[in-house]
Amino acid sequence: MTTGLIPGGQPPDPRPTGALPQQRREPAGHAAQHVENRSRSSVITARAAASFDPVGRSVASARSFVRDTLQGWGFADIVDDAVVLTSELVTNAVVHAGTSADVLCLRSDDGVRIEVADRYPEREIPLQATAVNMGSPDREGGRGLQLCAALAGRWGVEYIPTHKTVWFQLDLPARAVGTRAAGPALPSDLLPLADSRVRVAVVQVDRTGHIAAWNEDAEDLFGYPAEQVVGKPLTDLAAWPHTPGTSTGIAEALRLSRWEGSYGIRAATGRVTPVYASHLRVRDTAGEPSTVCLLVRDHERAVLQTPLRGPASDTSTGSEGQNTDPFEVFIGSPAPDDLDGLLQRTVERARDMLDGDSAFLLLATDDETELEVRASTGLPSARQRFARVPVEAGPGRYGSARMPAVHDDLTAVPGAVPLLNGTGMRSVVTVPLKVEGRLTGSLGVAAEAPARYSNEEALRLQFAADRIALAVESARLGELERLRRGSLSFLVEASDLLAGTLDRDQTLALMAQMTVPTLATWCAVYTIADQASEPYLSYVLHEDEELIDGIKSLLSKVPAPDPVPTPGARVWTAPGEVAHQAALRSSMRSLGLSGSPTRQVTPGIGPTLATASAVGGETVVLPLVARNRVIGMLTLGKPTDEHFRQEILELAEDLSRRAALALDNARLYSERTAISQSLQRSLLPPELPEIDGVEVEVIYRAAGEGNEVGGDFYDVFPIRDGAYGFAIGDVCGTGPNAAAVTGLARHALRLLAREGLTGPTVLERLNSAILDEGARSRFLTLLYGEMRPQEDGSAELKVVCAGHPLPLRLRQDGTVEPAAEPQPLLGVIEDLELYEQTVTLDPGDVLLCVTDGVTERREGARMLGDDGLADVLTTCTGLTAGAVAARIMRAVERFASDAPSDDMAILAMRVPGLHKD
Repeated sequence: MTTGLIPGGQPPDPRPTGALPQQRREPAGHAAQHVENRSRSSVITARAAASFDPVGRSVASARSFVRDTLQGWGFADIVDDAVVLTSELVTNAVVHAGTSADVLCLRSDDGVRIEVADRYPEREIPLQATAVNMGSPDREGGRGLQLCAALAGRWGVEYIPTHKTVWFQLDLPARAVGTRAAGPALPSDLLPLADSRVRVAVVQVDRTGHIAAWNEDAEDLFGYPAEQVVGKPLTDLAAWPHTPGTSTGIAEALRLSRWEGSYGIRAATGRVTPVYASHLRVRDTAGEPSTVCLLVRDHERAVLQTPLRGPASDTSTGSEGQNTDPFEVFIGSPAPDDLDGLLQRTVERARDMLDGDSAFLLLATDDETELEVRASTGLPSARQRFARVPVEAGPGRYGSARMPAVHDDLTAVPGAVPLLNGTGMRSVVTVPLKVEGRLTGSLGVAAEAPARYSNEEALRLQFAADRIALAVESARLGELERLRRGSLSFLVEASDLLAGTLDRDQTLALMAQMTVPTLATWCAVYTIADQASEPYLSYVLHEDEELIDGIKSLLSKVPAPDPVPTPGARVWTAPGEVAHQAALRSSMRSLGLSGSPTRQVTPGIGPTLATASAVGGETVVLPLVARNRVIGMLTLGKPTDEHFRQEILELAEDLSRRAALALDNARLYSERTAISQSLQRSLLPPELPEIDGVEVEVIYRAAGEGNEVGGDFYDVFPIRDGAYGFAIGDVCGTGPNAAAVTGLARHALRLLAREGLTGPTVLERLNSAILDEGARSRFLTLLYGEMRPQEDGSAELKVVCAGHPLPLRLRQDGTVEPAAEPQPLLGVIEDLELYEQTVTLDPGDVLLCVTDGVTERREGARMLGDDGLADVLTTCTGLTAGAVAARIMRAVERFASDAPSDDMAILAMRVPGLHKD
């Protein structure tokens, strides 16, 4: 395959040859800059791929996939550009091309290449012989390529017979080179002492803790040759200082991304050599993690030790040029650039600083009424993460999160720190994080022993909290901004999807599919038909389809939540409690404690426990309120020991308001559609009567989606003494207004005809009734007749054609002729003088009556017309009435490719021959 490079080298992922030739594009001003790179290929070090269905929501999924992939690779600098380009290209594939999209991310040593492929190779991109000019950026198409030209270092398009691929490459920005930390210039006599030759032992430890590499300096320092120690656990050599309360050992230190400190190594002589170590966690190109340990003698720690900075209070008296950063003193350098990393580093440093067993950090909600657990160490974090506690927890000033607090023994003050309930912690110190006087969070350190902390530790922790509060608040606001941008995108896409359907069941399914798994692990939708009805469980969804039936069965046994119209999410504990009880009963039965045979109940314990785990976490209920009425509830749930983030609940509340309106619109549409269809069906005549000696067939098509009746109408009904009335008419216009006149005409005809009036009299009185409608009246063309079968096998017809297309008579010899003369239409003038004409249908003859929707069928400038209809009718000799009507309709439909824009009615009546047809 020939690949178009825009501009730059060959793609890092060569593809098979033999495909269609590739068009080459080079953005103006860039071609010469990258020509020298075209012969060099990069080495792929990682790849990630995903496919997305041709639906609008796939664009957001593709953005998330690329963002997560690049952040996982540590390429935060280019994430925004990559997401923007991917969004445009996937939109082109799934929206404009209407096919699935395959996204491939390739990491190389000099950047990231992203490919977006669709299944529409015929949708080519115009060849640009000169500088790229893709038109206005405001137009709908072509923006993806404009962005590629503007943002990507290289980009191109590849065509093969089955798909088209647009790719782009983003180069990594140059890292700034400079000093990260520096000490003051010192005289030689003040420099730290070291041996004449400083040896730095380099020891690499694999993921299992075994030594994988051992350099020469390590042999000199500790006396072991490499072949003697490689493959042994480092713990066999390390003499780790087990400081009470630190709860960190050599195994834990080797798993940290970065660690620095002192311990001992048992040398070959048997003595312990004190060392100062710096650990760095790395991974190779295959993704295998390991730890590189640099070790020097402890008295030479200055070689490896990160320079410490003095506290902020010493800056005024410190040496000249000795700039301090209190934040980095506590957090370390480099500081994490994400909120979760910063919070986790904070709790770990706080725990170590006060020699605690655990630490935790909570962030305040916007209204400062609750604190949400965001980071912890030494605690069951899976259970505690995103749990919320009130700010004013407990009596007295020590129960408040707005000031430092020290608890010597939590057993004496139960519930003073709800987060620590049941954790075994006895003493705790907590301090607030404040920014400009506003509470932004709370930091705490706890120990298993009582009376571990005093006011001195509280002051030290408060000093550290003051140093990091601004950084935490800044990172939190940044995270909130990203979440809100994502929330806006989510709500926009949700609104589009909900607005795209008026089907109630589809709306319920969309509500559930948008919440799972984006907002919750499972959800259930309850609906309320009217104010007197009880909530009904209408839809259940879980991210694991195998658990849906179990959750549905469990919820059916739980009373539905109360339909409270109060906005906001409220916790619903009933599902978790019932699930816990069911799981307990199943466990007891499996142990034979319930008196029933174990073999009968053991097969059912798996689904029961799985269901209990699925709904065992936090469950919240949001009301679905539309037009000041609760029409249902949206229930969201998490699995065991998980909680919802406050931002997720706020987003769910916004979604519930939109979903409620969409669901109510679907309900109203369904009700009105049912009413409309019922009224329209009442305007259609009942089943056609069986007439001895005459075949009757009708085909009716109303124009417009959802319409069953329009301006055209027909009727065949008995009158008296073996006579039958028939009519076919056309009211001016289409839709409900025309249908109203249709109902008036059809019912008036039946009533007047059965009074024994002649055809002209019936139509004259109908004309008066239409004119009496005033502004609602519409003119009407009508063909009305009375038919009486004769003993000789023929049928006598008396016909009045008031402005309607003339009926056509087909004889057995194939000739076609009009069966009546035109007369004035109805609903225009008051005084009509109509007359009736007598027509006799001999055996084998057919009378065809149509509305103008048939004769005025158009294809461009061509129209079927009366002559075209007559030509089709001549081919119907010998056919039954039903076959004649069907052939006429097929001819009308095939005459033009567009859907009919006017109502159509076809009435065919045939007198069978003397012999059996």
